[in-house]
Amino acid sequence: MRAAVVRTFGGPEAVEVVESDLPEPGARQVRIKVAGAALNPVDLGVRNGVFGGAGKQVGLGWDVAGTVDAVGVATVWTVGDEVVALHAGAAKTLGTHAEYVVVDTDAVAKAPVTVDAVHAATLPLNALTAVQALDLLELTEGQSLLVTGAAGAVGGFAVQLAARQGVSVTGLAREGDEEFVRSLGAAEFTTTAASGTFDAVLDAAVLGEAALERVRDGGAYVGVWPGAQPGSVRGVRTAAVEVAADGARLAELVALVDAGALTLRVAETYALDEVSKAHARLGEGGVRGRLVLVP
Repeated sequence: MRAAVVRTFGGPEAVEVVESDLPEPGARQVRIKVAGAALNPVDLGVRNGVFGGAGKQVGLGWDVAGTVDAVGVATVWTVGDEVVALHAGAAKTLGTHAEYVVVDTDAVAKAPVTVDAVHAATLPLNALTAVQALDLLELTEGQSLLVTGAAGAVGGFAVQLAARQGVSVTGLAREGDEEFVRSLGAAEFTTTAASGTFDAVLDAAVLGEAALERVRDGGAYVGVWPGAQPGSVRGVRTAAVEVAADGARLAELVALVDAGALTLRVAETYALDEVSKAHARLGEGGVRGRLVLVP
């Protein structure tokens, strides 16, 4: 099979499409024939060496939508099942940017029936990051939340999920994104936000201390870059989400997609052989929705 990997760190040109042995699923694993795999900012970080792995082959891609192609023992999945999954981890030899990928059975959920595989591929990483970040914030109905980067992938899911919980959401994004962010369920929109105003901040834009300043004394801050959250000040609890595969939680998110409660956005699609071009496009910024590789 073909797979996108990096063996030397660098720019988009560092991404190679190589021939690799077809991976075999072990116990409690399944192999998925990839129909769509989203490209995310974390993939650019892996390519640049942010997460280490120098001198080794490092696979790219965390999201996958496709069809179960082979199963190991002790799995509930069967060949032919249409699924989505999160293949978490920044130091794996092969990722989801490939023609086939093996994942743990408990990382898998049935695919949405209301969208195609390309759109489904945009769900796992970003929606699980958003919902797990909200778990860390421990908000209750009626509390106020500022979501930075509210028009982005993680931020957009966070706005929708928090609003469903009865949280009063303010979305922070560019001025031209106001209509879209409000359509996701944000009660308020801002391009700046006053200091000390909110019970909590979900910092999807990775603003760091600038976002922390928006939290009231004794509130909560959660970032999306593990280990990069600012230190606690004024009694504000700070943390960062380290997304984990969770098939059961992913199934709940799929149900919300099928109910029309979560919006999936695809900006562009690329063939696997065009993966370097996709990396370059994501690096330019300004992408609304996800770039998806279609092997």
